[in-house]
Amino acid sequence: MPGTVGRIPTPPAPLSGSSTRTEAAAAVLGHDWAGTSLGPRHSWDPAVRAVVDLILASPVPMALACGEDLLLIYNDGYAALIGENHPTAVGRPAVEVFHELWHLPGVGNVLERIYRDGGTFLEKESTLPLVRTGGVVEQAVFTCGYSPVRDGSGSIVGVLAVAAETTHVTRQLQSLGEVAAALAGTLTLDDVARVSLRYALTTFDADRVAFAVDEGGGGWRMVRRIRGELIDEADERLPPLWRRTAADWPDPLVQAARSGTPLIIGTGQPLRESAADRHDQKIVSLAAMPLRASVVRGGLSVGHQATRVWSAAERALLAASAELIGQAAERARRFETQHGTAQLLQRSMLPEHLPDLPRLRIAARYDPGVDGNAAGGDFYDAFLLPTGRLGVVLGDVAGHDVRAAARMGQVRAALRALALSDPRPDAVLAGLDRLVANLAAEAGTPELFVTVVFGVIDADRQELALATAGHPAPLIRRCAPDDQPYAEYVDLPAGAPLGLGARPAVATVRFAPGDTLLLFSDGVVERRRQSLSAGLGALAEAVAGAGSGDPRALCAVASAAVPGTTEDDVAVLAVEHALKPSRSASIEVPAEPTAPGRVRRWLTAQLGEWRVPESVIGAAVLCTSELTTNALLHAGTAARVEIDLSAERLLVSVADSGTRGAVTRAQTDTLSSRGRGLGLIEELSDAWGTDPTVRGSTVWFELLLPAE
Repeated sequence: MPGTVGRIPTPPAPLSGSSTRTEAAAAVLGHDWAGTSLGPRHSWDPAVRAVVDLILASPVPMALACGEDLLLIYNDGYAALIGENHPTAVGRPAVEVFHELWHLPGVGNVLERIYRDGGTFLEKESTLPLVRTGGVVEQAVFTCGYSPVRDGSGSIVGVLAVAAETTHVTRQLQSLGEVAAALAGTLTLDDVARVSLRYALTTFDADRVAFAVDEGGGGWRMVRRIRGELIDEADERLPPLWRRTAADWPDPLVQAARSGTPLIIGTGQPLRESAADRHDQKIVSLAAMPLRASVVRGGLSVGHQATRVWSAAERALLAASAELIGQAAERARRFETQHGTAQLLQRSMLPEHLPDLPRLRIAARYDPGVDGNAAGGDFYDAFLLPTGRLGVVLGDVAGHDVRAAARMGQVRAALRALALSDPRPDAVLAGLDRLVANLAAEAGTPELFVTVVFGVIDADRQELALATAGHPAPLIRRCAPDDQPYAEYVDLPAGAPLGLGARPAVATVRFAPGDTLLLFSDGVVERRRQSLSAGLGALAEAVAGAGSGDPRALCAVASAAVPGTTEDDVAVLAVEHALKPSRSASIEVPAEPTAPGRVRRWLTAQLGEWRVPESVIGAAVLCTSELTTNALLHAGTAARVEIDLSAERLLVSVADSGTRGAVTRAQTDTLSSRGRGLGLIEELSDAWGTDPTVRGSTVWFELLLPAE
């Protein structure tokens, strides 16, 4: 400015007289500088004083390393970065304060070089260990700039450091990569919702996050998570609690999804018209992003209980996240459609209900292989013959496609027709052999590979007649009264598969009360890099060691007997010759809040009438109530509760007609309210499992009765 050449302006009054003095400023101005190489503060060069005043007044983290000893002078922003080193770092040499970091590239060597030679230095990304308040050490990311500070004569008297911590932004970018990897492993919309909500809640430090997709018929379904919500391992494995709404639902998330335009609300009550509870009512700011998907309409919203200004970088990160989630949602929608069609085809060709007999208890289980998106050829059946005996069958048509499933349906239907005409096992399989040979000739392929085992059970004569065509021999768990149970395979030659001129032999064996027959597909015992004999041995050991011969429990035991995964389907059919006829009852309850109470009252009365011990009644009522609640919550349909009481155990099953996937075992050491049902089953029952059915899922548990 004119008139100021050659003059050094008088610096402004120091901050010591300001009413807004900060903590760092107080530490700097109150320090005994006379005892340092810089001398008393009033003797400092005016240029240095001006820089110090600038630092102390700035909200940006800044520090000055001054003098030959590079003594530190810094502001509140920098004090927050150095954590517990403040306030003792004021006036100390930088090499002492940062002695653990001084030798690292971009720290001590940079300060010393700039103080000695001048120049500037910018490090866009520097990762350094940082001691936070409380002594917590973490790796922090900074953008740092260094420049020399000169006195009135032009000599370098210090180095000015300006730092900006970018740890939060860096972590957000890292989390974007992590969520992309997590979404790559999702199969269903339930999986996508779980990953998306967990990611959004932590990445954006949100109080409420929500995910919504269209139902295809005009409506929407939404699921949310709240900060501080107790989510344990059992909850993570259960399907999310979807809330279904109308097409014109006034939630900002639906508005963004419907319009395809992001909706950012910095302050107000964005969920006033759609709030479900007080958690929604507390939200003040909200960002809703459409999924940017071509097939699936949906959105992701992030809400906070305080006013928030979304930066351009955060908006870009949220948009990128929504795009990744949208791609995953489209893959999941396609998978669910294909998977549902294939599984419906598969299961519709299996019997929906097995015979209910007083002395023969029957259960079956079917699990798709690794590629659950394809229909397979495994099948089972059990049916009454005109003579009053029971026919049982389990077979495998090679292949995992629609043609295999269709051929399986043909073979199963033909087998039942042949058995109703002539139930002798060898005659039935001989007729099937001719059918399969004809089907292969019609298709012009010799690769129609079908194996099957068929048996006839005569409960009155306590006999079992069996024949097999290329299929593994069945297993029988024998448990006579007061004897130790053991398992043995029926001595039955496998023979050739159907269609190759099979001449099956018939084996007739004893099938006494207490015995359980187990038919299984090769997917139960075959594993890669493991001999078949090892798998057969593991199955026999597991079945012999089971707590009871109940067929449903044995199906679950057999399915998990051999460790490792299989690419083949798993089919198991079990028939128990009961020591005494069992008693059974059932009740169907609607999807209403009062349903669990109705089930508790009905079950208590029924088991009391049957004179079941009080200890068993208490455990059964508690577990059944929880499973009924879970079924109504997650499936949203009516539930059917069935109980079956035999001389040695009580079996309870809860079935729904929803689309819930298989329920897996839960850890029981930490349980929230939603995971409580599975935890109770794990703790109180002697065996439990889940069976997918044609129209939903069935969760069951078994309680052994105390000896009289």
